[in-house]
Amino acid sequence: MRWHCALAVVAMLCMVCEAGASKGQGPPQLSLGAPALHQRLKRGWIWKQLFVPEEDPTPRVIGQLKSDYDHGDFDIKYILSGEGAGHVFEIDEYSGELRTRQKLDREEKAFYVLQAQAINRRTMEPVEPQSEFIIKVQDINDNVPQFQNEPYTSSIPEMCPIGTTVAQVTATDADDPQVGNNARLIYSILQGEPYFSVEPKTGLIVTSWPNMDREARELYLVVVQAKDMLGLSGAHSSSTTVTVSLTDVNDNGPTFQHNLYTFVIPEDAPVGTTVGRVMANDGDVGINARMNYSLEDLEENTSFSIQTDPVTQEGVVVLAKPLDYESKRRFVLAVDAVNDYVDTRFLSYDEFRDRTTLKIVVGDVDEPPVFLTAVYEWKAPENVVMGAVVGTVTARDTDTVNNPIRYSIEKSSDLLKAFKIDQNNGTVTVVKPLDRETANWHNLTITAKEMKPNPLSALVVALVKVLDINDNAPRLARDYQPYICEGTRAGELIQQISAVDADEPEEGHVFYYSMVPERHINPNFTIRDNQDNTAGILARRSSFTRKDRTQYQLPVVVTDSGSPALSSTSTLTISVCSCQPAGHCPSGGVEALALSMGVGLQTLLGLLICLGTLAGLSVLILTGRRHWRTQRERVEKELDLPQRVSQKVLRYGEPGAGRGDSGGSCQPVPLRPHPRRRDRKLRRDDVAASIRMSLRHSHLVGPGDEVFRQFIVDRVAEADQDPYVPPFDCLRTYAFEGTGSITGSLSSLESCVLDTEAPPVPAGPRPHLAPLTPWFGGDPEETTF
Repeated sequence: MRWHCALAVVAMLCMVCEAGASKGQGPPQLSLGAPALHQRLKRGWIWKQLFVPEEDPTPRVIGQLKSDYDHGDFDIKYILSGEGAGHVFEIDEYSGELRTRQKLDREEKAFYVLQAQAINRRTMEPVEPQSEFIIKVQDINDNVPQFQNEPYTSSIPEMCPIGTTVAQVTATDADDPQVGNNARLIYSILQGEPYFSVEPKTGLIVTSWPNMDREARELYLVVVQAKDMLGLSGAHSSSTTVTVSLTDVNDNGPTFQHNLYTFVIPEDAPVGTTVGRVMANDGDVGINARMNYSLEDLEENTSFSIQTDPVTQEGVVVLAKPLDYESKRRFVLAVDAVNDYVDTRFLSYDEFRDRTTLKIVVGDVDEPPVFLTAVYEWKAPENVVMGAVVGTVTARDTDTVNNPIRYSIEKSSDLLKAFKIDQNNGTVTVVKPLDRETANWHNLTITAKEMKPNPLSALVVALVKVLDINDNAPRLARDYQPYICEGTRAGELIQQISAVDADEPEEGHVFYYSMVPERHINPNFTIRDNQDNTAGILARRSSFTRKDRTQYQLPVVVTDSGSPALSSTSTLTISVCSCQPAGHCPSGGVEALALSMGVGLQTLLGLLICLGTLAGLSVLILTGRRHWRTQRERVEKELDLPQRVSQKVLRYGEPGAGRGDSGGSCQPVPLRPHPRRRDRKLRRDDVAASIRMSLRHSHLVGPGDEVFRQFIVDRVAEADQDPYVPPFDCLRTYAFEGTGSITGSLSSLESCVLDTEAPPVPAGPRPHLAPLTPWFGGDPEETTF
């Protein structure tokens, strides 16, 4: 129940009367300009403290100001100033009553400081000095407790003892703590008992239930209430929720759900195959749930191993050795699970361990045949007889059925088809001659296949090494081109030679060098065996010259040390050379060419330079002519001229032009710029026809005829407006050319023949003009109409 305490306080204004006043006289009056001062005691304002209850919406009188000069005639005016004057508080200027204008809130403002003054209405002079007083807002219980630092969360370990601190909640009340019990709070548990309790005055939450188990319940919601006025009637309250979680401790050990686990694995499973997974349950989490698995083979066999999956905490059983259904079909193992972290405060050491039995059954699989040897290696001499046995392969079927085996050689491994295998017993024989120098190793791939429907097969590699025999004669290591210089002395070394042999005897190569036995001893050269598989060719005499002989033939016999020994004969061509001072004989290039031609090196170089210069000039001339032709064709295409019209621009002038008479000469007219492409081209036949028609009309009319003048105007306008026609001729003056013209037409189209002699000079003042045809090479059919 909310109650309000209304207290009306009336302020009494008291004044102290003057002492020693004369008898029969009233209170002294103060007037402006008084000549004498009366003796009196000092007056003052006497106040009692004013109080206003908060949250009261009704305007009300809270006190009255009264001056001892106020006789009820309304001569005194009361004035209020300070905090809230006018809008929160007001004063009746006639009676001095203080009133409130609106409700007040202590939490917003607890007190107001104001000033009061009494003045005379007529003189507007103060009759009392200004005095300051305080109005306090009296508190009521109008605020609800508020919790700070929400939301509240806390965690405590499971199995903790009673009285373990969980959290502390704190609430505040905005009411005045000095007024009654408005701001005095008390805490209580609304939800969370009997597991938790709260200290009523401090809000400290503690546990009140022993051995709380996280595996049974992990989260608790504790609702705490804060109530003001110490929980009395009319108090306000609020609540908050504290989330309490239990953290894990290692109070549980691993436990297998089954006493026996059975897995099946085929016998052909490769090593590393996962057989199965086992898992022991642990009620704990995090580090308290980590465990290790170990495997104990009860039959003392290490065919399997177990690993711990760090993510799922499962035991992964893995195959460690190959299996064979025919030799062992079942395995019995024991699996142990032990916690990594052991806390003996809650359980003993043995309670953190558990064991189960694992049974693994091997499944039978149809397996391919198995060779007794992984790789076969045989040897055969290269002169082995056809049909000789090289070796034998053997495979068996490891299944209980033991199917018969058939053998074959992969064709891709024996491209020469030099071997054959017996498909029943696996015997490999030679069917073609072997040559070590061609192939010293043969890698055969042999297949063993079961003889049944849907057979399985296996492969094995058989390596045949071909042994060497002495079946290749030695030969010189390279094509030697020895030479002997003119002036070589007897006994000097001419050439060092060596030999090679395709055979590879086990004791190594030994070569012997000699000359072909002849009836007479070779008078020119001899061979010296160096006893290190090399030999030197020496000169027997001096005075070798190119004039006597340019080349000598020397047969050389090379013999190996095989059994039987083989030999070969090679003929060396020894050239006689005019060597350089350093003993060098030119064997190629310009020097050799000069020697073969019998001329000097400088002479040959001079001839070559002359030939090169002539060839360069010829190329330049041809290039220049080609460039000139290309430029000429390009200009013709740009100007778009007829084929038989020259591109030269001729000028005609008065006699004596070009000899200093600038006034009589005709200025050259440049060609107009040629556009990229003419949009319209007149055919040559159309132009000729137009010119012929114009000439016919010129014979019929005179120069003064209107038709002729219009024709000239049209032609001039057409020529002026056409930007594509170059000015082939430039004339300073011209007139009518008709039947009366002495010199004839200027057009080259009527020049049908080329006169060898100059035309006669006509009489008269007109300049001498010549036809253009002799200059431009016009044909008669092009200029005759």
